[in-house]
Amino acid sequence: MQSLGTATSPMHDLVRQAVLASSSHNTQCWRFRIAEKSITIAPDLTRRCPAVDPDDHHVFVSLGCAAENMVHAALATGLHADPRFDPGGDGMITVNLEATQERISPLFSAISERQCTRGDYDGQPISAAELSQLEQAGTGDGISLRLLTARPAIESVLEYIVAANTVQMNDTAFVAELKSWIRFGADEALRTGDGLFAGASGNPVLPRWLGSRMMGLFFTPKSENEKYARQIRNSAGIAVFVSERSNKAHWVEAGRCYERFALQATALGIRNTFLNQPVEVGAIRPQFAAWLGLASYQRPDLVVRFGRGPAMPLSMRRPVQAVLV
Repeated sequence: MQSLGTATSPMHDLVRQAVLASSSHNTQCWRFRIAEKSITIAPDLTRRCPAVDPDDHHVFVSLGCAAENMVHAALATGLHADPRFDPGGDGMITVNLEATQERISPLFSAISERQCTRGDYDGQPISAAELSQLEQAGTGDGISLRLLTARPAIESVLEYIVAANTVQMNDTAFVAELKSWIRFGADEALRTGDGLFAGASGNPVLPRWLGSRMMGLFFTPKSENEKYARQIRNSAGIAVFVSERSNKAHWVEAGRCYERFALQATALGIRNTFLNQPVEVGAIRPQFAAWLGLASYQRPDLVVRFGRGPAMPLSMRRPVQAVLV
């Protein structure tokens, strides 16, 4: 289920397509300003998540995801979109637009179907040709992609995920922040137009008072770690996005690369979702980076599991008018 309002112009439609991108906790932490020949994407820091994302890494990754959607959507309207990140000031992305004869992107039709699918996958391997397409899509300027499909490597990643998840689950600030972004019922999801809809994760759809109480009873390190172990083991592989430098420009580029990876996966009928715990917990991220063999200046940005499986209900989006300035 998604609600976006009605686009009133081609430029508004580009924003509508952009906000279908992925964002941390589905916070939709972006604002858009439309000009005659450009659209600016700025961070909305009122929607930041300081417990899970203290350096705003995920905020800028989310901006990159929105920019990448806009690139593919622009071609469908006869425009070439050129996103440029300004590391100064508020860290905005200016997407310059000009007429083009380029063909429509083959990933355009995947924008409305892409989702972070938090359910079980079928455990079957992905072909070498498909892995090559995913790797090409997920690689960018200063961003490399590690595709881990060997079972021993996947089990090693699982160990880092369990360790980091246990830290987060024992952090009351993290749990409170996560709960604030969970939309336990359909009415709540429709009203807010954002957040993590419980039904999209395969969880019961309940009134908030009951869902919050049930979460307190059953949302435990043990239950979550068991779920992650099962879901990682029925995935075809793990994708790790790595930045050559840890700064906002690279985080934006990592977001673009992830969104392109996700669109390509969607076009191939492959599901994916984030398992970012090892890159979110500061004490574990250096250990994970060392296991990957990264240099001291590199940063593991995103961890994603992928494989084939059924679609889940879609999370909501706010109307275009709500994200315009």
